[in-house]
Parts: sequence; C-alpha cells; structure tokens
Amino acid sequence: MLMSNERLRSALLARGMTVQSLAEAIAVNPKTVERWITQGKVPYRRHQYATAAALKVDVTTLWDDGRTVDSATELTKAEIAAVYPHRHTVPSDLWRELYGRAERNLDVLVYSGLFLSEDPLFLDLVKAKVGAGAQVRILLGDPGCAAVRQRGIDEGHQIMDGKIRNALMLYRPLMRSHPDIDFRLHDSTLYNSIYRADDEMLVNPHVYGIGAYMAPVLHLRRLPGGGLFDTYAESIEHTWQNARPVTERDIVTTTGVTSHGTH
Repeated sequence: MLMSNERLRSALLARGMTVQSLAEAIAVNPKTVERWITQGKVPYRRHQYATAAALKVDVTTLWDDGRTVDSATELTKAEIAAVYPHRHTVPSDLWRELYGRAERNLDVLVYSGLFLSEDPLFLDLVKAKVGAGAQVRILLGDPGCAAVRQRGIDEGHQIMDGKIRNALMLYRPLMRSHPDIDFRLHDSTLYNSIYRADDEMLVNPHVYGIGAYMAPVLHLRRLPGGGLFDTYAESIEHTWQNARPVTERDIVTTTGVTSHGTH
C-alpha cells in the first residue's frame, strides 16, 4: 500500500509553501507534487534535488531512495575541498585568497577571531569588498555572555572576553569609517568558527580543552545537492538573526591578551 510522504508535507508547511507554489518553483505540474505527498511517489532525482533546494532542506530528509542517499553522500564528500589537521597549518594566504574571491557575501562567525582583526591586509580587503557592493558581516561573541565565559573556561585561559574586546578595539576604526560593514555580537554557543566567501568557506570546529588554532579546519565548496555547505551557511544566518549591534560600551581596552588560540 502506498504511504503518504509526511516529511515532504511538513517541510512545505515549515517553509510556508503550498503544493502550487512548490510546483511553480520547480516547474512541474501541481498534481505531480500532490502525488508525491499523498501517494508517496518518489520523483526523478533532478526533481528531488530541486524540491530540497526550494524547501532549503537536505534531500535525504524528504526521501529514503537509496540512490538519493548514495548520491547525496558522494556530493557531500565532493564539497570538502581540503582538510587541515590544525588551523595553524592552513596556508596563511588562504584566508585572504578565499575572501578575495568573494563578490556577494563575506561572513565571519567567531568568538574573537583576533588573528583576522590584527591583519591589516584583511582589513583593507574588507573595505574593498564592501566598496564593490558585497555584503560584509562580522559576528563576534558578546563579551559579557555565558557562552563566552564558558568557552574561555573550556580552553583553559578564561580570557575570551578580553580577546573579543581587543578585536573590537582593532575593528573600531573600520566601524567608524565604513558603517556599511555590519558588526554584531552574539550570545550563541558556537560549535564552529565559520569563515564564508560566497560559495566557499573554512569551518574550524571547536574542540573541548584546546584553542581553535589547534583544531581541524574544513575547506568547503558548495555543490548543488550536496547539503554540507548549506548546513553551515544556515548556522551563520540563525546566529545573525539573533545577534545585536555593537555599542561603544562593548569596546573596552584589554591588555596582556595575545592571539595565540583565538576563535
């Protein structure tokens, strides 16, 4: 007996879409979409990926088709361009090259990311990108929040708030001269630092007991149907939506803090 696809129905509702609007988005007949839902019909693979993209979910959450799972797994693997054992082993030029290729989006999601704020070439690059029309968003941890305090404890130094204030001090001239660069503070528990440039990103997982500079880094490139890149990109969006603007009160001079292990 054919079973309805409740996962597809739920994904439609969660996205605020109807059968008609999904059908229009992926250029199929609405009756076809209706059969996918009510009769559990499995679409062609191209329609599976198009549907998943329209609903902004991973294709394997909608269908258990073995071919789809295998294909999505291979695409996900293909999205991993490189893996570095530690952040300090990432080629020093790769950060600038990655952001240098950005034309639409340049995002930094970190606790402090002090090593970037200390780099004058990165600051010049950010100015050039926003001047060329790119959206630049820099998300730092809220120095006074519990998540920042806990991460400092986890790393064994308890000075993460000072590192963030140092980064804010270094960014302050940029905030004043280029108000179109978006800075916000978040109070989220970060499991990764994420550095995004259009359809590329570097993901630096946070590992308990060590600084981010000792943790691995994934270099990802987005591929249609892959899903791995989009998973981390969604993390940036969620954190941004819940973050707040930086105020002058947040910027406090802190001395004796180095960048050796910053996020």
